[in-house]
Amino acid sequence: MNTMDLTLQGALDERRQQHLYRQRSNLTSRCAATIMVDGKSQHNFCSNDYLGLAGHSDIAKALQQGADQYGTGSGASHLISGHSQAHEQLEQELAEFTGRPRALLFSTGYMANMGVISALVGRRDLVLQDRLNHASLLDGGLLSRADLQRYKHANTEDLAARLSASNAERKLVVTDGVFSMDGDLPPLETMAAVTNQHQGWLMVDDAHGFGVLGKNGGGLVEALGLSIDQVPILVGTLGKAFGTFGAFVAGSEALIETLIQFSRSYIYTTALPPAVAVASSASLKILQAESWRREKLVSLVSRFRLGAEQIGLDLMDSQTPIQPVQINDDQRVMEINQQLRAKGFMVGAIRPPTVPKGSGRLRICLSATHTEEQIDQLLEALESVGA
Repeated sequence: MNTMDLTLQGALDERRQQHLYRQRSNLTSRCAATIMVDGKSQHNFCSNDYLGLAGHSDIAKALQQGADQYGTGSGASHLISGHSQAHEQLEQELAEFTGRPRALLFSTGYMANMGVISALVGRRDLVLQDRLNHASLLDGGLLSRADLQRYKHANTEDLAARLSASNAERKLVVTDGVFSMDGDLPPLETMAAVTNQHQGWLMVDDAHGFGVLGKNGGGLVEALGLSIDQVPILVGTLGKAFGTFGAFVAGSEALIETLIQFSRSYIYTTALPPAVAVASSASLKILQAESWRREKLVSLVSRFRLGAEQIGLDLMDSQTPIQPVQINDDQRVMEINQQLRAKGFMVGAIRPPTVPKGSGRLRICLSATHTEEQIDQLLEALESVGA
């Protein structure tokens, strides 16, 4: 074994000893409430397919039709020859959906967050991020080389103090719309007021809110009735509630043109396959038309939380489809996870470095395609394994 492999293997062995080693499972079915994993049927309580659209037949047909017209790949970046009419149409539809002048597609949510932050701020600027923000947001802050500070989770007083103390030319405040490991929401109305008071810019990554929150599925910003002046930078993903793939940024004409000119993760990468854009347009129509999916989610969340309270589960304060059960023992989380797998329930086992040491949890995600019976069966399984 060469010196590189010896060094790497040592780090891998250490991770195994800490019960933090991650392994992949092999899915042999479409994403749904029940899936086939490693040859066994599992109730799927770990995906981000909140509305159950990832396996929707009409969206699959749209993907096939897009591939028939455009082929399987875009062949180039958006600024060369990779920007198709399908991309253009989806961007216009997303702009209308969010109530903003324009929208811009990115290949992934990670690339969108890194590309936006690094395009908007630099060395002489300030980036303020919630301590529990997603890794892509934090990495975007680091990549920008701006002064990156992390304020206390959902704490507007700490945010205000840091804004007030800064003389930076540009001040960018960044938050998740729904915190992906906790399921809670930021105090966005107060954050918008504080940020505007200090001439800052507010960026919201509503990856887990789009499609789920708001009367029309427009996310947390729509649910709270906030304007583009209050939240000028809005990021969403297509790979969660939309059930497809990719991401977008919605905002003003000046914002989108700035990203086209300066966002490296937009400029220097192959465009999303046009067929995926066609599928996403179909998904957006279903998402808006079938409000029963959001209504059912609300009902299932209530049913799960009531049942969890009755059996004494330690739930975090979340009214979203992300329902974390606190275990606070990183090794025990893995043991419970395996016991649930043996009973036919697949849930997320969340450990460091995703969450702080000693705060391991089961991340249970609900979907509109789950049945009440599946919720009740999951609660029975959780009680039986001592979660």
